[in-house]
Amino acid sequence: MFVRRSAAVLAATAVIGTAFTPAALADASPSASPSPSPSPKLPSGLYGSTDPTYDGVWRQSLALLAQHTAGVRPAAKAVDWLTGQQCANGGFAAYRADPATKCDARTQTDTNSTGAALQALTALDTDDTEAGAAAVTAAVKWLKSVQNKDGGWGYLPGGASDTNSTSVVIGALEAADTDTEDLRSKDDRTPYDALLALALPCGKGSGNDGGAFAFQPDKKGVLAANADATAAGVLGTLGEGLVTDPEDDERSPASSGAAGCEGGDSPTPEQAAANGAAYLVGAVAGSGHLESALAGAEKQPDYGNTADTVVALAAAGRPADAGKPLAWLEKNSGSWAAESGPAAYAQLIFAAHATGTDPRDFGGADLVKQLGATGPAAEPAAEDGKDGKDAQNEASDEDGGVSVWWIVGVGLVGGIGVGFLLSSRTKKQRQP
Repeated sequence: MFVRRSAAVLAATAVIGTAFTPAALADASPSASPSPSPSPKLPSGLYGSTDPTYDGVWRQSLALLAQHTAGVRPAAKAVDWLTGQQCANGGFAAYRADPATKCDARTQTDTNSTGAALQALTALDTDDTEAGAAAVTAAVKWLKSVQNKDGGWGYLPGGASDTNSTSVVIGALEAADTDTEDLRSKDDRTPYDALLALALPCGKGSGNDGGAFAFQPDKKGVLAANADATAAGVLGTLGEGLVTDPEDDERSPASSGAAGCEGGDSPTPEQAAANGAAYLVGAVAGSGHLESALAGAEKQPDYGNTADTVVALAAAGRPADAGKPLAWLEKNSGSWAAESGPAAYAQLIFAAHATGTDPRDFGGADLVKQLGATGPAAEPAAEDGKDGKDAQNEASDEDGGVSVWWIVGVGLVGGIGVGFLLSSRTKKQRQP
């Protein structure tokens, strides 16, 4: 869902709009090195075969969360790799090649990596163990500590709040049972105050963009509609994370599905979500998909953000409107996902799940199997009266008594840092 990407990141992932790809990327020089190639030195627990410098924690978090959503128990070493990326302060960075080296002032922990990791770890119930609970608590504490005065979050601590980062953090904190509606900044502002300030008002001058969300204001303080940010903003104002369950009876009043733009320049969070959903319906009404907002790629379909739009529309109680972009994805997203890797498969699984669609028969493709093929083999499915570990040990005994089950203890390792997008970037931000 994030439009800001450096040329290096685009080359590395070959993705346009990969779901909730980190929001704020640094400026990249035109002479930046071309696409990083697959490395034989990648950790065995990591999903994907491309250079993880910019997206290691992000794609791992989405892969684990998508497998859990599809009823698959991820490999223990894949979960351990993710927890091992956490810094002692609780934050995650895009990727740390040497997790044994303590995080320091040069380690760029960020809200997007931390938020995605927190959503994955809470879904997997890692907090059921003492070490896992400590990891979750530390991540929550770190995210709270970097909340901006306006109530929101930027990609990097201290950076200007943006819709995408704020929404990712809201979803993560909600997953960790944090009351985001009463989470107030030093200026007594909530995360929802920050999001509402980034929503284009209804009424005169808004045209067809009223109700959309901007990523950030431009240098003059003007808000520009951004479909990527709007999909994120809908989920954020509803307090939803990356995964939205279908037919949720406790869903926000945004599920009324009203057309148009409500609330004028002072909408409630529910109205803002409904307004954003209405904008997205219009954005995909013609072709069934969004188009890339990236320079030089404007005429290309934006597969990832189209998947995010499906999730957002389902979360806003508009599953019928999600049908057209979903059908387009089922027909057209296969090559994109294969080229893009685990995060892309995860995005499609989230879209399928949100609409009650079988991810194992998504336009004839088994997304769960395809995702699984990008990383370590999942744990065996549980049998009646047995968990996956029992089943695996039993199978090993039949092969000669040598168990292949092993667990690298999941825990918060002091000084271990996580990288979420960029390990070598400037802090200068560009407007989309």
